[in-house]
Amino acid sequence: MDRQSKADRNRPAFLFVTCQVGAEPALKSEYARLWPAFRCGYSRPGFLTFKLPGDHDLAPDFDPQSVFARTCGFSLGKATAANLEERVKQVWMAAGDRTYDALHIWQRDMAPAGFHGFDPHITPAACEAEAIIRRFWPDHAGGNPLEPARIARPGQTVLDCVLVEPNEWWIGYHQAASEESCFPGGLRDIALPTDAVSRAYLKMEEALEWSGLPIRRGQRFVEIGCAPGGSSQSLLAHGLTVIGIDPAQVDPRVLAHPNFTHLHKRGADVRRREFRGVTWLAADMNVAPQYTLDTVEAIVTHPTVSIRGLLLTLKLVEWELAEQIPEYLARVRAWGFSDARAKQLAHNRQEICVRALKRETSQKGSRRVPVKRSGRRRQN
Repeated sequence: MDRQSKADRNRPAFLFVTCQVGAEPALKSEYARLWPAFRCGYSRPGFLTFKLPGDHDLAPDFDPQSVFARTCGFSLGKATAANLEERVKQVWMAAGDRTYDALHIWQRDMAPAGFHGFDPHITPAACEAEAIIRRFWPDHAGGNPLEPARIARPGQTVLDCVLVEPNEWWIGYHQAASEESCFPGGLRDIALPTDAVSRAYLKMEEALEWSGLPIRRGQRFVEIGCAPGGSSQSLLAHGLTVIGIDPAQVDPRVLAHPNFTHLHKRGADVRRREFRGVTWLAADMNVAPQYTLDTVEAIVTHPTVSIRGLLLTLKLVEWELAEQIPEYLARVRAWGFSDARAKQLAHNRQEICVRALKRETSQKGSRRVPVKRSGRRRQN
């Protein structure tokens, strides 16, 4: 009995989750469907906790398989002292006697992505908190998570500290497994080049990294809804030949690129012969998801078209459309793209990214194009 009671005391009671500001209702609904035994607890915009059942047996690398959760971990409590050094001491106490391999500190989003130029990033406040925690971390307090690299490796135990309010830090831990869980706050270090024509550049860079599509230099990529050209600019930077489809105007800097062709029309109006030899297709249109899926379906199911993979941005014009995501994925799989999944990426607005790949493609071992890091990150 005593042994069992000790195990119960060591079992984490809460899960913390971060997400995009505004996506909280969609995330709660998703968790109610996937994990009905979890009970929503404390929440702030972009940050939620869930009370776990007392007899849960979740693994340290638990992955909720959530579209809207950017990160998740087991909560160890919070630090609320007004004095910075006192808050750091509370972090030490919450960390306990576990041994940690890495330290992740980030601030919850203070606005939706794209709102008045905001894009999720590691803020100066998070950098300041990280510096003081690393500086004063005692050798006797839960190991020594002082690896200089912020990016964890799969299998490592990560101590998490989320700046929820200026004087309210939530502490937790997770075991890195998926690629997103290796980055602080699930935020990949993607910079916006100074010559980028729009923030869509960031969206495409993140989508390429997250998707893991086996894209190779020189392949042909169609983008439906390309104007003003930020996403196409990203694809061109990776050595791809891009066909941009949009009735709106494309930035002259993109038009001038020798590997870019602009078809000044709607995707539904493009002749199918224009898609011959195209390997990859992206779509990002300001329309409801069903219209985007109708347009793409008419292209990829045509007998003369051989598209291997998709990156689709589906606009959730109403958050209630999140309930239909399983149906959207089922529809994409019915086109022959059996390997399909969805995620609300950090640089997405009120939308999700769907990545889809025909199964035979994933068996060919094509080399993935690395994402370049260039330019300067926006600070807020």
